[in-house]
Amino acid sequence: MEDRITRDMTLDVAEIPGEIVFNIDVMLARRKMSLTELAEKVGITIANMSILKTGKAKAVKVSTLVRLCEALDCQPGDILEYRKF
Repeated sequence: MEDRITRDMTLDVAEIPGEIVFNIDVMLARRKMSLTELAEKVGITIANMSILKTGKAKAVKVSTLVRLCEALDCQPGDILEYRKF
């Protein structure tokens, strides 16, 4: 199992068959919350929250995902979406 995990973590970007999309804007609208308010509740800068919202983030800490779910009162699947290329 360790070999598979290591191999998966070293995939070339060209080999990745899809992307993870953050639907933070949808949840913000549903919760009638501003990006600034969410950033404050999560404890990250507005700039970093904007990077997540626009899909420009390359990685996200699980602890940040937990704080997003807590602030938005949602499940990870409510804000994350997998899209094939």
